[in-house]
Amino acid sequence: MRSLFEVFRIAGFCAALFAIDIAYAANQPEPADIHFQVLRNGTPFGEHRVSFTRTPDGELRVDTEIELTVRFGPLTVFRYEQSIEEAWEGDDLISLAGETLRNGREYTIDLGRDSAFTDLIPSSHWRGYQPGTEQILNTETGEPMAVTITELGRREILTGRGLVEARGVRMTGSLSVDLWYDTDGEWIGCEFEVDGQSVRYVLL
Repeated sequence: MRSLFEVFRIAGFCAALFAIDIAYAANQPEPADIHFQVLRNGTPFGEHRVSFTRTPDGELRVDTEIELTVRFGPLTVFRYEQSIEEAWEGDDLISLAGETLRNGREYTIDLGRDSAFTDLIPSSHWRGYQPGTEQILNTETGEPMAVTITELGRREILTGRGLVEARGVRMTGSLSVDLWYDTDGEWIGCEFEVDGQSVRYVLL
């Protein structure tokens, strides 16, 4: 049987390890913020921003802000706005909340740690997707979304910082979206077509 001293010594050692883990997580750098200009048929029509903040206890907070507007003279014919906040502990999504406005229709989601869907990668794109992934978490509806992910290989992507070597994947679901990531895995480009319109993200 262990002595009381040994029990306290082991407990103290475990607590110290736990404190080291927390300190290490809190000091982990967050990814670089992402800022895209969004082009429709080559013409700017909005922005997409992703910002990262590390909390004192090591959680990574990810805020996505999207604003897209198409006008015809003084009339607004298309409007899309989204504000999403994700919270991560390491590779685990622990919460996802936000609002989306799409052409007058509003969506609100608020998923906590106990959600059945937080084991899915959200459709916010910044983490990337692996071939073979069959479902992701739709950040508009908070529901699973069936997808097919295929590799596109490598090519150079034109950004506001010049040409960047990138790896591409194609995500096919409700749309077919080509996503591009640099050699460090950071999201640097996006292309898709919808309603006969060509949409391209240019990293600023």
